Amino acid sequence: MATGVERIFDELGHFGRFQACLYFGVVFQAISCGIHYLSSVFLVETPKFLCSPPGNITSVLYLNQSTASLLDVWPAYSPGAGPVVVATDRGELWELSQCQRARRLGAGLTAEGCSGGFKYDVADKQATIVTDWDLVCDREWLAKLTQPTFMLGVLIGAVLFGDIADRVGRKPVLMGTSACQLVFGVGVAFTGNYYLFAVMRFLLALVSSGYLVVVFVYVTEFTGLKVRTWTSMHVHAAFAVGIMVVALVGYLVRVWWLYQLVLSLCTAPFLIYCWKFPETPFYLMAKGRHQETQELLDHIARFNGLVPTLKVSDLLELEEDGGSLLGVKDPQKPPAVEPEHKLSILDLFGTWRMARRSATCWAIWFIGSLGYYVFSLGSVSLGGNQYVNLFLAGAVELPSYLIGCFAMDRVGRRRTCAPALLLSGVTCMLIIAVPADIEVLAVVLSMMGKFAVAIAFGLIYLYTCELYPTIVRSLAVGSGSMMCRVGSVVAPFCVYLADIWTYLPQLIVGVLAFITGVLTMFLPETLGQPLTTTLEEAEALGTKPPRNAVEGLELSQSHHKA
Repeated sequence: MATGVERIFDELGHFGRFQACLYFGVVFQAISCGIHYLSSVFLVETPKFLCSPPGNITSVLYLNQSTASLLDVWPAYSPGAGPVVVATDRGELWELSQCQRARRLGAGLTAEGCSGGFKYDVADKQATIVTDWDLVCDREWLAKLTQPTFMLGVLIGAVLFGDIADRVGRKPVLMGTSACQLVFGVGVAFTGNYYLFAVMRFLLALVSSGYLVVVFVYVTEFTGLKVRTWTSMHVHAAFAVGIMVVALVGYLVRVWWLYQLVLSLCTAPFLIYCWKFPETPFYLMAKGRHQETQELLDHIARFNGLVPTLKVSDLLELEEDGGSLLGVKDPQKPPAVEPEHKLSILDLFGTWRMARRSATCWAIWFIGSLGYYVFSLGSVSLGGNQYVNLFLAGAVELPSYLIGCFAMDRVGRRRTCAPALLLSGVTCMLIIAVPADIEVLAVVLSMMGKFAVAIAFGLIYLYTCELYPTIVRSLAVGSGSMMCRVGSVVAPFCVYLADIWTYLPQLIVGVLAFITGVLTMFLPETLGQPLTTTLEEAEALGTKPPRNAVEGLELSQSHHKA
């Protein structure tokens, strides 16, 4: 007899017409998450700039070449090649550098700060928040805090809305966060100063992360076991499409507030139909709303072309372990697995074998997120066309999830994850070895690294579920997901290390990915293994078949990405 969860899908279809319409509807809005997570790459883009002289420029001298305008100087300008000498309509001569200007007085120079603002090369970007609010020199750190602040909001939003979804339901959270994404996204475009911009972006991060976390739960609770791996992993594909949209809009729209406005409106049509989405049957059952559950099951059956026969009363039958098929326990019977003490995160490290397993899983979560965002955010700095690079960084994910799904069900979780991490590490080392003038090869290697790390990033959620027993599974996935979000917060700072040495981000990611890949080879394989219920059974994975294991797949109601 199928478990309660699978009983519904055995009767109504694992991925019938109803689930397909629902799936593509909610996944469409996930595109906005990819958009907002990566939009900062063009919002905070810093063009070439110089300290602005007092008065109007009448002539310019740079590298022994004279011209009438700075526009002719920008293509050849390099901060390390010396100052730009300009004459003004006041009859003054000024030597301009990025963060200082000096007036020529006879044989001497009088240096001063950039109290008159800055001159920017606007040939490529007409306006970014950097050019509008002069986020350069002593204010550069504000621009660099934009993405880390957003990722901090992602971390908090995942925890906050995951809990809210368990309290008030999945549907209200999906509707509320998607509406707030539109409101805050448009609001960002009309902020008049950096601090309001940062606050609005932080709020946007909260709701974007909330939607992404809850949509995984929603998809899981509406699709059957036969397709659940594919449907959950391919939510990532929508996120990747969002990255591609950022590249396309960034190329077409060169004014930051208009760029932000267009991006925010891309998925606005979702609000037209999202109110039609139902609450999941399992949440309704958990809250005792049986009449609503029955109406929903009947509607799904009819939409899928079936005669409604499944009754809620059938789902309330008790299993032999004393719990209902939907996980609602019979108060007259003790639970099958009752821990002797209140479980905590320390139980993930209770024995040497489990400690190694937990440390390795945390490392995969962390480096998966770190590598994912370092490759994505750093793609615009690889050389060549930055818009094409970012578009490819999103596009390369689409085949990675297809291949990842196929490989993890054919060759196994460990034998998919470990080679992916090792390949990512090797490609990072190869990027360092590539001569700077061969930009195409550097881009190709970077895309290979992104492809590989996306595979590991996509499967670690499911792998973690299978590596831990029922009594600590949610704890394991939750703590791993937190490490994932720590990686996403660290990633922007890692990208900024390129200011110290161009290849330092690749070196860090490469070394960590390679070490983690080696450690992953020592994890047990879980393909074809039943889920375990006790720590003893989980510890025995890879050594002998676990005893009294629970067959089937119990997906936890939380997810990373963020």
